[in-house]
Order: sequence, then C-alpha cells, then structure tokens
Amino acid sequence: MEYEEKRKELVNQIKEEGIKKQVLEAMGKVPRHLFVPKYLKNSAYIDSPLPIGNKQTISAPHMVAIMCDVLDIDKGMKILEIGAGSGYNAAVMAEMVGKEGHIYSIERIPFLKQFAENNLREAGYTNVTVIEADGTLGYPPQAPYERMCVTSAAPSIPLPLKEQLSAGGIMVIPVGKYMQNLILAHKLDDGTFREEKLGGVIFVPLIGKYGYREAIE
Repeated sequence: MEYEEKRKELVNQIKEEGIKKQVLEAMGKVPRHLFVPKYLKNSAYIDSPLPIGNKQTISAPHMVAIMCDVLDIDKGMKILEIGAGSGYNAAVMAEMVGKEGHIYSIERIPFLKQFAENNLREAGYTNVTVIEADGTLGYPPQAPYERMCVTSAAPSIPLPLKEQLSAGGIMVIPVGKYMQNLILAHKLDDGTFREEKLGGVIFVPLIGKYGYREAIE
C-alpha cells in the first residue's frame, strides 16, 4: 500500500504536464520500485533519474511519460526500444500495447540485460523480449517496427533504425553529445523523415557502431 500511494502521487504530479490519459494509466500500473536497485526502493517514486549500475540510470518518470506520450502508442503495436536499462520504460510501453502487442528491447550491457529480464519477470510482463546486442544496429529479425524508443543519446539517428521503422512509424531519440535535443522523427510513406525538436535533455551516450565509440566522461 505504501508504494501504491507514492505511485498515485507521482502520477498526479506528472498529470500536470498534460500527458495523455493512457500513459498516466500505464504508469499507474507499473511497480517502479521493482525496477530500481533494492537500496533505492524508497526513492522509486521520486521524479528523478536513479543509478542502476554500470554508469547507467533509470530515466526520471516525467521523461518516460513524455517519450511514451509523443510516441502515440496503441494496443497491438510492435515497438523497438534501444537501451533496456532496468526494464521500466519497456514495462510502461508493454502496458500500453497490451497482450496483443510486443516490446523488443536491446541492451548492450550483460548485467543490465539480466537485471531488466529479472525485473520484468518479477513484475509479470510477458510481452517484452530483452536482447543483448548493439542497439545502433536495431533488431532485423522482427523489423519493421511501428514505433521506436531510444533511451540514450546518439550523434545522429542511426541508419539501421531509420531502415527498420515502418512507413508511417514514429521514433523518439535524444541526439547530441554535450548539448542534446530530444527528436521526434516521423517516417513518411516515401521513406523520408520529418524531424521535430522537443527540447534539451540529458541522457547517457548511445554506444555502438552507429553511435559513440565509447562512453563520454
């Protein structure tokens, strides 16, 4: 009950930002305290990023809400997530796509891949598959995807992700090194992209063949 009350308070706080009802409902169902390290459980419903190991973080709830909101997610969608982290963002999207939809989440760090899988299993999510791989290459076996959510900052939108997004699909991705912008990219029917800048953000770097070669200190 203690966590439920804190979760309600957090959702009410995020509601003030004009987030869609279905995003708020999804966040109201996901037990965020199961997606943070045990010593941080009491901080799980503070609207702040938290460390999850390996110099990575779980995004602040309001940022998860914004990214899910702009993606305009519907039931039954197939979504590619780059950067599973603790699995929390995937869980929120899994609530939104429902049992008929599926989230494929790529994580390059073995420890976090296992952490995310364990957290998702404990929380009861069966419509998320976590894959250990280079996220900048996407995941061709299940392409194309109707939506993509990238949770680390790239130098530019990786070409494989552009190719694996279906026509009419939407991607949200932070782009930039020290000065980052959250980009909302729509793939048009002719294969070109319409990009919109949503504002400044701070994310860990996207490491990989089409990302940064190493972590930025």
